[in-house]
Amino acid sequence: MTTIYLSLPEQAEPRIRFGTELLKQSLLKLGFSVQETGPLTLASYRQLEGIKIAVGDRRCCSFIRELEEHEVLLYHKDAPEGEGFYLAKLPGRLFVVAGGGDTGVLYGCQELAALLADKGELPDELAYGDAPVMKLRGPVVPLQKTKVEPPRRTYEYPITPGRFPWFYDKPLWVAFLDRLLEQRCNVIYIWTGHPFSSLVKLEDYPEALEVTEEEFFLNAEIFQWLAEQCDCRGIWLVLKFYNIHIPLPFAEKHGLDLHQPQPLPITSDYHIQAISAFIRSYPNVGLMVCLGEALQGALYGVEWFNETILAGVKEGLKDLDRKELPPIIVRAHAIPSERVMEAALPNYANLYTEAKFNGESLTTFTPRGNWQETHRHLGSLGSVHLFNVHILANLEPFRFGAPSFIQKCVQAAKYRLGTNGIHLYPLFYWDWPYSPDKTTPRQLQMERDWIWFSAWFRYAWNPDLNPKLEREYWINELAGRYGSREAGEAILDAYEASGECAPKLLRRFGITEGNRQTMSLGMTMSQLTNPERYRPWKELWESQSPQGERLEQYVERELLGEAHIGETPVDIADNVDYHADKAVRAIGRAKAHVTRGQEEFERIASDVSAIALMTRSYTHKVRAAIRILTYKRMSGTDFLAHAELLEQALPDFRKSLDYYRELVALTDNTYLYANSMQTPQRRVPFPDGEKYGHWRACLPIYEVEYANFSVNVEQLRQSRLPRKVLESEQDIVPYVQAGFTLHSSHAETYEVRNQAKLFMDGEILASQVAEELVGLTGIRLSREQAVKEGISLELELKEPARVLVGYFNSADAEWLKVPNLEENTHADDRGGLSPVIKNGVSVFFYPNVNVHAFAYEPGRHTIVFGRGAYLIVGIIKADQPLHVRDLAGASSLDTLDWLYEN
Repeated sequence: MTTIYLSLPEQAEPRIRFGTELLKQSLLKLGFSVQETGPLTLASYRQLEGIKIAVGDRRCCSFIRELEEHEVLLYHKDAPEGEGFYLAKLPGRLFVVAGGGDTGVLYGCQELAALLADKGELPDELAYGDAPVMKLRGPVVPLQKTKVEPPRRTYEYPITPGRFPWFYDKPLWVAFLDRLLEQRCNVIYIWTGHPFSSLVKLEDYPEALEVTEEEFFLNAEIFQWLAEQCDCRGIWLVLKFYNIHIPLPFAEKHGLDLHQPQPLPITSDYHIQAISAFIRSYPNVGLMVCLGEALQGALYGVEWFNETILAGVKEGLKDLDRKELPPIIVRAHAIPSERVMEAALPNYANLYTEAKFNGESLTTFTPRGNWQETHRHLGSLGSVHLFNVHILANLEPFRFGAPSFIQKCVQAAKYRLGTNGIHLYPLFYWDWPYSPDKTTPRQLQMERDWIWFSAWFRYAWNPDLNPKLEREYWINELAGRYGSREAGEAILDAYEASGECAPKLLRRFGITEGNRQTMSLGMTMSQLTNPERYRPWKELWESQSPQGERLEQYVERELLGEAHIGETPVDIADNVDYHADKAVRAIGRAKAHVTRGQEEFERIASDVSAIALMTRSYTHKVRAAIRILTYKRMSGTDFLAHAELLEQALPDFRKSLDYYRELVALTDNTYLYANSMQTPQRRVPFPDGEKYGHWRACLPIYEVEYANFSVNVEQLRQSRLPRKVLESEQDIVPYVQAGFTLHSSHAETYEVRNQAKLFMDGEILASQVAEELVGLTGIRLSREQAVKEGISLELELKEPARVLVGYFNSADAEWLKVPNLEENTHADDRGGLSPVIKNGVSVFFYPNVNVHAFAYEPGRHTIVFGRGAYLIVGIIKADQPLHVRDLAGASSLDTLDWLYEN
């Protein structure tokens, strides 16, 4: 038996020891005997008979430095630094694994072990080096649930075995961490709303602990163990938290809301103490800060980050003997992060930034527009800037395994966006670690979606690998799983083709790239033909899509005979139909060649079929929508004119429904649900992600939609106007005032009417007020103060009520903007995102005002909307019906929604 002498540094770090153990196990499997030995020297290593393998960090390993200085060890490329490594066979039967650091040594040992496993022997010649392109590479592991736990809100889940049994499963963690090491990940991002109430205890705030003493000690033990396990594999553990979120018992004791929009002395003191205690307890764990969501980031982001979060970190470091500052990642979400970083970088040296790649979907590998500029600016600040492949709301629940699409995304992240690290979400985020497949036992995402993780991290290591060679690589990977090259090649073709469908569908036809839309559940005809009703997120097509046309723009240009620019709806419909057909053919070709992994192959094949059915349902509905929009454009308000266009829409509308029925039948047997976030934040196609979480729940509404359309088209064909058109005029019922008391001294009440003065400062008058609003008691505030600082209002409501807020129809910075679910998951907790009266107040020499109604319970409330001027045009009883209308522009009839809705 041949003996291999394995030389380690005298005080080898945990990562080096872990790497050499990998190498040792690989040697033992090949039948070698392995004997560990101490450090070698240039003068003595030849005296040791046999094969030697020396491993070490070239910065501090004396033997490697000696080899370099005497030019025995030469590098044919850049000398390894950081996570880079170099493998060499030198004279005297000496193999060297030289790392640029501890992690570089680990990766070098891993590479040599893989080479041994592949070749079955030590190579005769060896001179190979490698290093990662991107500095941070790793997945998100969410401590989240699919449903909210009232009275807690979204994201708020104390860490307990009852909620997250998998979090305490050490063998599961070890298997996952080993998988990440195989993919050379160096970071894990643990996502939760407010982790400190589960991981630290504070003497001044004992009520902030949200777990039992037993659970607290269990959490501390598992978290410290996890940090150690990560560290020896070269993985940095990062804990992410939202601002300003506070623990439920802490909020109840101090009479505070769970989510605070602005700093208070008590919330700041609590966070400083919590963060400093965390730093002392877990010094090797990093922090990721999400300043957006609850916090009014534009107003308070700089203050809160510098004066609370960084203050807490620095306080925690006082008692620690650390040379390096713990890294902190600042997430660019719903805040002007550029201002935060500008103020923070002189204050703290070890900062990172992060921003989403395609919002909360995957739509394109060529992001552009405002979001590209945000990335490029953050990437230019000198810190490491990460791109975040966020919640995949248009891909879930299906598998996604298109490596070439992923490779182009990573290249775009590097070259178009200027990023230097990846922050990758799993495909089914909210239900980690389980997949949504209808299996017993539940599948694990790390097993089901292995190709998703593997492809992103492979290209984060090196995005510029040769595409032709990469195709061979993935064919071989799939062949190993499914038994033959023929199977591997066909499955790869199916993955690549099906992977084109969802990104292209959403970017041309969707309402949003955010997680308020579950794309696989389809869209209503109203959402396709009247998207403004659903507050579409323009960044979807202005930043997260190539240049192209939305449906109405396409129809308008078509009718005017104008040239089309970029992707058209017809282009995309034809293109995704082609990809869907190609994917179905490919997976059919694979079937005869699959000799192993049969059950998972059948699930892949089912997904390919489901994606094809979903695609065809969309494309036929889009073709029907084009006919309907053409009718809308040509008929104007004469609904009897050009009714034949509606008749021409019927066949495609019907085919869309037929394909959807097939999709329901298929997924009824294969999927537990379509969306991992089953909360009211899901709005498209239907509100409430729990009620409408499966295709079968949506089908009855689509059936009614088509039936209504068919009946109305038949009436129009017979030159009869439907009853809803004839009875469109409704009596206007005045809103009923609710009882309230205004406690803010910087605001005053007034009577809402024509000619009313709308602000305390300046002569800004209402020229026309909607009849429903006349006579209500509004609240006036200082326009100047609202624009410069933002205004908080203290109200006491004597009964359930709706606060009527007026938003000016202008994009100018001086006017308050309507909150949106793209940036704030809780934006619609009180309803009101859609206006109840469009153009409800006309203002002399200023933009018109849309009126929104937000629901509040009885009691005292501090209302903080953020910076920008707005109106409070009344506080009304909550139980009265609100008739949605528009005092200017298109009427509800002109939208044509009456064609599909009851």
